[in-house]
Amino acid sequence: MATVIAVVIPCFRVKDHILDVIARLGPEVSQVYVVDDACPQTSGDFVSEHCQDPRVKVLRHPRNLGVGGAVMTGYAEALRNGADVVVKVDGDGQMDPGLIPLFVAPIIKGQADYTKGNRFYDLAQVVRMPARRLVGNALLSFVAKLSTGYWNLFDVTNGFTAIHAKVLRHLPMEKISERYFFETDLLFRLNTVRAVVVDIPMDAVYGTETSNLKIHKIFLEFAGKHLRNFSKRIFYNYFLRDMTVASLELVAGSVMLLFGLLFGGQHWARSIATGTATPTGTIMLAALPTLVGLQLLLAFVAFDVANMPRRPIHVDLPD
Repeated sequence: MATVIAVVIPCFRVKDHILDVIARLGPEVSQVYVVDDACPQTSGDFVSEHCQDPRVKVLRHPRNLGVGGAVMTGYAEALRNGADVVVKVDGDGQMDPGLIPLFVAPIIKGQADYTKGNRFYDLAQVVRMPARRLVGNALLSFVAKLSTGYWNLFDVTNGFTAIHAKVLRHLPMEKISERYFFETDLLFRLNTVRAVVVDIPMDAVYGTETSNLKIHKIFLEFAGKHLRNFSKRIFYNYFLRDMTVASLELVAGSVMLLFGLLFGGQHWARSIATGTATPTGTIMLAALPTLVGLQLLLAFVAFDVANMPRRPIHVDLPD
């Protein structure tokens, strides 16, 4: 039986590009869900009036929920209509719909549960990316490795994605961030169910469109959410679901490093205040737990990197 592929296109201020994006969708796509997220340009009405593609269904939000909220509305509709794989493509024309078969192939072949684009594979193409966007994405990607546990991924804010419907049904959709943190939060949720995620090399297209994502405005918000997800992931994976030698390395390393820094800092401050030299034994008592604690934490990180999901879960999930 043929795989039913659905495409979700969130729409907010993309009226100038949306029809071209839809027109470039290939015959492998069976369903198209255009989600008007209370767009001030009424993109949904524009598509309804000017698009004759029978695959297209327009969904509308009475109020703006953000890109994540729009995508999840499309996800829910695709699941209700029996989609096997759901692809998310932005409506601003920065993503090539012709790449959809590449995103879907690893999922159909049972090699991945979720695929996402990565614009950093080809260094010749990276130089085309605006400098501020390049630096911002690089920083966000590094922090996301810590919070999501997918150390092999990059370009985590890339919105060109595909997911197997079985995996989608197992995610707590009501808990996933509805706005720009959506892609990263979804990766965190995928890690909690041990889903396999694969990067797909792609080139970005930069034309007359403008991005609604302003890195400097959401930096603090993202930082807090990354810290929250990192804490949850560590607790879920290393204390609630399972305890391994890495759990002991994390606890012992944290305690020893904290003790060494506090003890050493206290005596260093006292030495400066009194003008007296700190005894060698005291220095060693601070330095030894600091170094050992740091080594244990590095060993934990190495274990965490090696502990990424390897077997796709959708192959074992019931229909």
